Amino acid sequence: MPASLEIAPPPLSLPTPAAQAEQTAWLDEPSEWAAFSRPSTQWPHCQESQLLVEGMRCAACAISVEDALRKLPGVVQVEVGAASHRARVVWLDDVGRPSQWLAAVQRAGYRAVPALDATERALRQQTQRRALWRWLVAGFCMLQVMMYAMPAYVAGPGELTPDMAQLLRWASWVLTLPVMVFSCGPFFSAAWRDLWHRRASMDLPAALGMAVAFAVSTAGTFDPTGPLGREVYFDSLTMFVFFLLTGRWLELRLRDRTAGALEALISRLPDSVQRWDATAAVPAFVRVAVRRVQLGDRIRVLPGEAFPADGKLLLGRTQVDEALLTGESTPLGRGPGDAVLAGGYNLSAPVELQVEGLGSDTRFAQIVALMADAASQKPSLAQLADRMARPFLWCVLVAAALAGAFWWPSGPGHALMVAVAVLVVTCPCALSLATPAALLAAAGKLAKSGVLVRRLQALENLAQVDTVVFDKTGTLTQDGMVVSAIHTCAGLSDDEALALAAALAAPSLHPVARAVVAAAQARGLQLPADVVEVEEAVGLGMRGQSRHGALRFGSARFCGTPGDPAQQQVHLSDAQGWLASFDLSEDLRPDAVQAVQALRQAGVRVELLSGDQPVAALRVATQLGIEQAHGGCSPQDKLAHLRALQASGHRVAMVGDGLNDGPVLAGAHVSFAFGQAVPLAQRQADFVVTGGALLALPQALLTARRTLRVVRQNLGWAAAYNALCVPLALVGWLPAWAAGLGMALSSLLVVLNAARLSK
Repeated sequence: MPASLEIAPPPLSLPTPAAQAEQTAWLDEPSEWAAFSRPSTQWPHCQESQLLVEGMRCAACAISVEDALRKLPGVVQVEVGAASHRARVVWLDDVGRPSQWLAAVQRAGYRAVPALDATERALRQQTQRRALWRWLVAGFCMLQVMMYAMPAYVAGPGELTPDMAQLLRWASWVLTLPVMVFSCGPFFSAAWRDLWHRRASMDLPAALGMAVAFAVSTAGTFDPTGPLGREVYFDSLTMFVFFLLTGRWLELRLRDRTAGALEALISRLPDSVQRWDATAAVPAFVRVAVRRVQLGDRIRVLPGEAFPADGKLLLGRTQVDEALLTGESTPLGRGPGDAVLAGGYNLSAPVELQVEGLGSDTRFAQIVALMADAASQKPSLAQLADRMARPFLWCVLVAAALAGAFWWPSGPGHALMVAVAVLVVTCPCALSLATPAALLAAAGKLAKSGVLVRRLQALENLAQVDTVVFDKTGTLTQDGMVVSAIHTCAGLSDDEALALAAALAAPSLHPVARAVVAAAQARGLQLPADVVEVEEAVGLGMRGQSRHGALRFGSARFCGTPGDPAQQQVHLSDAQGWLASFDLSEDLRPDAVQAVQALRQAGVRVELLSGDQPVAALRVATQLGIEQAHGGCSPQDKLAHLRALQASGHRVAMVGDGLNDGPVLAGAHVSFAFGQAVPLAQRQADFVVTGGALLALPQALLTARRTLRVVRQNLGWAAAYNALCVPLALVGWLPAWAAGLGMALSSLLVVLNAARLSK
C-alpha cells in the first residue's frame, strides 16, 4: 500500500488493521470476485466491483471515500453515491486487490463491505436497528428533560427556590448524559474522524453544536454563579438531537425504500436449493447451498421459492412471477420444456428443472449489475452539489465563529448558543440530498415497471427530449409476421387454401412460413395428410405433391403468378396455376399505437428509421400514425440523420433493439434498448426495457419530467431554507432547538418530496 496512506487510525469502533486484513483476505481470491464484481465492458483487463459504505452522511463523506480509493494501485475509476451509500470501483485485476480497498476505506474512517451479497442486507438491518434505538433513547430523555425544564418557564417570581431550580438542573444533566454518550455517538465519531483527517463533513457542525451546548449547560449546572450559570439549555439540546435523529431515521427508511427495487431484486435468490443426488445410496433431492449448484444439475423448486438459476422445466406445471425481471405483472404459465429465469418466483406447484445458466451468465445477474451501477453514479447536478459541499461547510464554521464573537459582549452563554444555532441551521444536508434522492426514487419506480436505468444522468436528459426516433424491426414490431388477408380462386375456401399452404410451410423455419402455420393453428385447421414429398427451394419457397398434383408455395415468380407489387404477399399454386395469395404484415407490438399516441400527446415529435425497404417502413409508419419515416437506412445513415436532428437543436431519444443500433444508440441524447436476445451488459443504451411493453417509453418520459421538477423543487427549497434561516440564526432569533428542527425538517422534506416519485 502507498506509504502516504499509512497513518494511525483514530479510536473509532472499527476493526484493527490486522483484524481487517485477516477478515478480508479471502476477497483477493479470483474465485470469489464473481460475488461482487464483473468484467468491465468499458475498460479492458478490468473488473467493476460494488461496495456498500457504512458511516457516510453527506457528499463530503463520499468525496473522502473516493479520495482514499483513488490513491490505491490498480484503481482506474471510483464513483461513490452519497444517497445510496454504494461505491463502484473499476480496477485492474492483475494489480488491484479488494482487501486493499476495504483497508483504505477503514483508514479514512468508514467501513465498507462487498455489495450484492447477504452481508449487505445484514449490515443494512443492523444500521436500522441501531438508529432506531438511538432515536428512542433521545426521545425518552427529551420528554423527561422537558418535564424538568417546564417549572423554570411557568413559575412566577419567587415560586421556584434556588435549591429546587438547581435540583432540576442536575436531573436534566443526568438525563442528557445518555443522549450525549449513546444517541449522539455517530455525530461525535464522525466529527472526530473528520478532525483526524483534517477535513469537514456535515456531521462536524452538528457535533460541534452539541458539544458546545452541553458544555455551556454543564458549566451552568456545576457553577450556577459563574459567567455561564445564568441559563442552561438541556431541553433545547435534547430536542435538537431528537429532531436530528428523527430526520436521520426517516431518511434511512426512505432511502432503503427508494433502493427497494435493487434490494428486492438482490434478495430474491434463495440461499439453498434442493438438488438431485444420484450418487447417494438412495438417490434423492438433497438441499445444498446455491453456490454448489453447477450447470446441468437437476433441481427442485417449491411453491413460494425463487428460481436460483436459469433453466428449462423438466417436470411439473406452475405459475411464475417475473415482474421485476421482465416488467410483466401477470403471472405466466410454465410447463415442461419452458424456460424460467433466475429470480422469478414459483407460485403454485413444485417443479423440477435442469440448470442452464448460473451466476453472472443469468439475465438476473445482468439486471442486478445494471441497477447497482446506476445506484452508484453521480449525475451532473449531484456532482455540482458535491463540489459545493466542502467549501460551504468551511463557510459555516467561519460564520459560526464570527457570530459567536459578535455576540460575546452580550454574554458568553448567549453568544455560544447563537454560534450553535448557526452551526446547526446551515448544515447543507438538504442540498446534498436534493438531486440523488429524487433520481434514485425515479430509478426504483422505473425498475418496478420493467425499465432499468443504466445511467442516472439519462433521467435529466430524458426530461428535455423533444424528438423520439424508433427503429422498426424488433422495436415497433415483433420478430415475426402475420397473415392479414387471404385471396383464393373460385371454388377454394380460405380455410382450404390456408391448410394446404400450412402443410407445405410446416417443415420450414422461414418467418413467412411460420406466419402461415401460425394462422392455420389459430383457426384450428387440420392439415391435409396427402401433402407429401415436401422440400424447400432455398430463397424461393416450398414444393410438394398432393392429390391435386404438384403444389408450390412461395414468391410470385416461384409460383408463376403476377402478385401485387404494393403488398407483401406469398402465394400458393398447383399445376393448373394460381390457387391463393396471402397478404402478410409485420406483427406490431400490441401497445405500439398507444405508445406513439402517448408520446405525441406529451408534445414529442416521433420519427421512424429502418433498415428495411422504404415501402415496408412507410406501411408500418402509416399504421402507427408516424408522419416521418425513412427506410433502407444503414447504421451510418441512421447516425447521420440523428446528428442532423441534433444540429437543428432537437433533443433526441433513440429507441432500438440493440442488435445493429449500437452507433446510433450511443450517439443519441438518450437511448432505449428493447429485446431480450442481446446480453444486457453489452448494450449502449441509457435505459433497458426488460419486457416488451412500448408503453414503458412514454411512462419513462413522464417520470423523467416529473423527476426534474422534483429536483428543482428540492434545490429551490434548500436554497430558500438557508436564505431564510441563516440570517435569523446570525441575529440570535433562532434558538438551538428550532435550528435542529429546521435542519431535520429541511432534509426530511427533500427526501419525502423525492419519495413521491416511487408511487
